[in-house]
Amino acid sequence: MLTTTRTVRKRLDFHRPVERAVVEECLQLAFQAPNGSNLQQYSWVLVDDRDTRAAMAEIYRGGLIDQVSRKFDLGGEKPAYPNTPAQQRIGASVMYLHDHLEEVPVLVVPTIRGRLDGASIFNQASLWGSVLPAVWSFMLALRTRGLGSAWTTLHLHREQEMAELLGIPFDRVTQTGLFPVAYTVGTDFNPADRSASGAAIRWNHW
Repeated sequence: MLTTTRTVRKRLDFHRPVERAVVEECLQLAFQAPNGSNLQQYSWVLVDDRDTRAAMAEIYRGGLIDQVSRKFDLGGEKPAYPNTPAQQRIGASVMYLHDHLEEVPVLVVPTIRGRLDGASIFNQASLWGSVLPAVWSFMLALRTRGLGSAWTTLHLHREQEMAELLGIPFDRVTQTGLFPVAYTVGTDFNPADRSASGAAIRWNHW
């Protein structure tokens, strides 16, 4: 499962209902993940209401507009994302989810207590390090039950707007992403090509 839990967008089944009990079971496993000082400062907002999902999808689409309006270059020298076939496939996958997000049976927004605006690197790492293991455990648990998801962050350009929609206390809680949850069309996911990963492993010094 560790090598075949993929980001799933195009293979989400929009027509098969997702039982609340299944998602909550996956979250109970996520709560077992290690977290900073065992404080368990995360909370999860789960949305299966059709109208709310539609409103969330519009905020997500607005976030994409915000993202593409930014400069995708580093000092004006080269694009941030290489124009490769793989990146083109990812782009098409992102746009597919963009077009169909409101059709996903359940949308999940994990949150962490506290705000990261202007936070030190230590505080940022501590908060993200507390929620990341739980989210990954959630995605693995979904995979074992025939469901899939994707960690999306586009809506965070409009985090306050999403907070107002979902009643999240924006002044003291940070949203960490938006996760579409659905059964997958087939379960035959393959390991990704990580053949170049050896170049990122360094012993004793950079």
